[in-house]
Order: sequence, then C-alpha cells, then structure tokens
Amino acid sequence: MRGKTVEDNWLSQSRSQENPALKSAILKQRQKLSKLGKVSSKILIPLFAGVLFFILWEVQFFHTIFGLKTYQLPLPSVIMEAIRENLNTLVNFMGYTFLEAFLGMLLGSALGYLIALIGSAYPKWGKGGLTIVVAFNAVPIVALGPIMNLWFGNGISSRVAIITVITMATMAVNAHKGMSNVNPLSLDLLHSYAANKVQVFRYLRIANSLPYVFTALKINATASMIGAIVGEFFYASKGLGYLLSNSIKVAQMPLGWACIVIASVVGIVFYLIVEVLEKVFMKWHQSERT
Repeated sequence: MRGKTVEDNWLSQSRSQENPALKSAILKQRQKLSKLGKVSSKILIPLFAGVLFFILWEVQFFHTIFGLKTYQLPLPSVIMEAIRENLNTLVNFMGYTFLEAFLGMLLGSALGYLIALIGSAYPKWGKGGLTIVVAFNAVPIVALGPIMNLWFGNGISSRVAIITVITMATMAVNAHKGMSNVNPLSLDLLHSYAANKVQVFRYLRIANSLPYVFTALKINATASMIGAIVGEFFYASKGLGYLLSNSIKVAQMPLGWACIVIASVVGIVFYLIVEVLEKVFMKWHQSERT
C-alpha cells in the first residue's frame, strides 16, 4: 500500500507538470492557502489571545495571582459599565486630548524635519544641533509640565508645547538619518547629471528620508497621546488625563480605567491612520510591494 501511494503521488505530480491548466490551478490553491495562513497568524491568533486575556481578567485570574482586590483592578465588565454611563463625558474629553496630541505631533514633527533638513544641508554643525535637540527630549514630562504652563498659560497651548518638545527629537534624528544614508551610486549618478545641491535634496535625500519619516510619525503618534495625558495631570481642567487624575484621587477606579481604555483605543487608531497614510504615499517603496 505504501509503495502504491508513492507511485500514485508521483503520477499525479507528473501529470500536473504535463498539464499547464492543472499546474496553474494547484499554484493558485497554494497561494490561497498561504494567504489564509497569513490572515490567521496576523488576525485570528492575536484576537484569540486578546479574548483569552479578558476572560482570565473577568474570572479574576490575575487578581488571584497578584493578590489584587477588585477595587484595585476593576473587572472588564465594570469598566465597560463605567464607559457606558460616562460616554458623553469620555467622548468630549477624548476629542480635547486628541486635538492636543495631533497639534503637538504636527508641530513637533514639522520642526524636527526642518532641523533635519538644515543639519543635512550643513553637516559641519548638523550633528551638534541634533545633539541639542535630543537633550531637550531627555527632559522629563513631569518637569516640562510646570514650565510650559508658566510660559503658555493654563490652556491647550501648554500641552501642545510639551508634545512638540517630545516629538521633535524623534523626527529630527530619523529624518536626518534618512537624508544621510543615501546610496553612493545614486549620489554619483546625480552628480554625473550635473545636479545641484537643491536637486540632490529634492530627488534623492528627501525621497530617501520618507520611510524614516513615517517610522518617526508612528512613534510620535503614541508618544503624543502619552504626552497629552501626562501633561493634563498638571493645571488642566479638561481631557482624559485630567479625568483620570481626578478619578484616582476620589477612588473611582472604574472611571479611571475607562479613561485608560479610551486613551488606548485612540492611540491605536492614531497609529493605524499613520500606517494607512504610509501605504498611500509609499506605494513606490520596496517595503510596500512585498
């Protein structure tokens, strides 16, 4: 039986090689199975892991392991109830926090890219300038909060300034790396065409920096939300960070966790928006063709 099976397999393979239509059908079937496997690995497995995590949380598995009480770590059902009861307030404060994060990231990324442009155009002092920018980024948000509040007042401007500082360095370093790490052969080709410095920047350095720019934007998308929420801990009268801080002070932990959940969802959506924009504007890049 074993020998007959091997012979049958050999005959079927030889026939498929002789028949182009059958060979094409087998190839398409394999491609479908490969795509199905990729979908299951990217979507189904993380989804199953997430559902399992929340089930273990709901049955107080983590409470038992870490010795926590339900008032310390509210159950998912209790958090969802808090979201439902305070949905209007959460949505309103979410929009305020997202506006801070978006404006701060936009301004910080623009300034960081401008610094990278200047640093690449004048490399003698470019690295020194980037070092100063990174040093600004090393200042803790806790220290920036009171300072920016003193400079820009108690409104949205102080949080936008905080986010600008913490996102500027990421963009400057990544964009400068993209503008500097160009292919020497491409650079020699432009020089052979007598391209001036502006043309080299336009057609080579700026284009080469785009993958690095989107990497920085992805990092800044999440960092800006963190900066906005932490910045609202100080001298704010609105926003998810303000509501989270007040909820913890009065021991309303379900509402505090509701703020964390909403902020996490907004951060994920913000990241996905940047990822979609990357796919739209980077169709020409090799990474988007695979």
